[in-house]
Amino acid sequence: MTRNNIKNYFVMSVLILSASGMIQNNAFAAPTLGTASNFAVLGGTTVTNTGNTVVTGDLGVSSPGVACTGFVGCTTTGLGTVTGTIHVGDPIANQAHADAATAYGSLIGATCTTIEPAVADIGGQTLTPGVYCFPSSAAITGTLTLDGSGVYIFKIGSTLVTTAENSNVVLINGATADNIFWAVGSSATLGTNSVLEGTVIAYTSITATAGATVDGRLLAINGAVTMDTNNVTVVGTGDGGNGNHDDDEDCTGGHGHDHDGKDHDGKGGHGKGHDKDHDNKGHKDKGHDGKYSGKQYGKN
Repeated sequence: MTRNNIKNYFVMSVLILSASGMIQNNAFAAPTLGTASNFAVLGGTTVTNTGNTVVTGDLGVSSPGVACTGFVGCTTTGLGTVTGTIHVGDPIANQAHADAATAYGSLIGATCTTIEPAVADIGGQTLTPGVYCFPSSAAITGTLTLDGSGVYIFKIGSTLVTTAENSNVVLINGATADNIFWAVGSSATLGTNSVLEGTVIAYTSITATAGATVDGRLLAINGAVTMDTNNVTVVGTGDGGNGNHDDDEDCTGGHGHDHDGKDHDGKGGHGKGHDKDHDNKGHKDKGHDGKYSGKQYGKN
């Protein structure tokens, strides 16, 4: 081997090692949710609902909270429906609560890769996988685009607020809802008709106002989850949630079996839309039209 060849070989080896190190440094581990992964909604004190909310996944309230209102099958019935199992103050809900608290601890212990301003609105931005830390509060006004496969962790010191009507999270190039986590230091408020992707774990409470849609989970550690005519669909449990696909698109069925977002033949996910006008006539408002299909929900 000539001197130049040896030099070139050495330089190439250094470049390969450097690239490997960059890949490792940018690989952020998702927290283990344990039994909480089965829950689309989990409250620490109560879960309350007004209107035709649809929860695809389990719903629970851990002890000492013993109240669940506004859903068929809860302690006080209502218009809301749950396609999974309802657990109120039982060992399954209590274990899920403990697992959610452990996951929250893992999230807030993650090393920051980006430190945002004390009060930050990340609407209008395009972000890649990483750990984004907000010393105080975070807001989403307009469209937040998450670009690329990998884990997204948002560590928020106090509150998360998504604005009404125009707050939307769009996933591109392999980003998936099951790899997005919002660790909220106090409470989260999801604005009217807003769309959020990922698992929200709030130290205190979560309020989803009328028409808000979530692909992920709403898990409150010490407070209530308050809902009003929402759609919350659990992700990342290996089967795209507990519901079956609604082949006739009349909003009475589940939301896809393998969550790949490709079509409506029982193999696809539910896109981004959940019939924002709540007329039970289809899913054309923000999805099911190909705009958010395919790569956005790529895990089967």
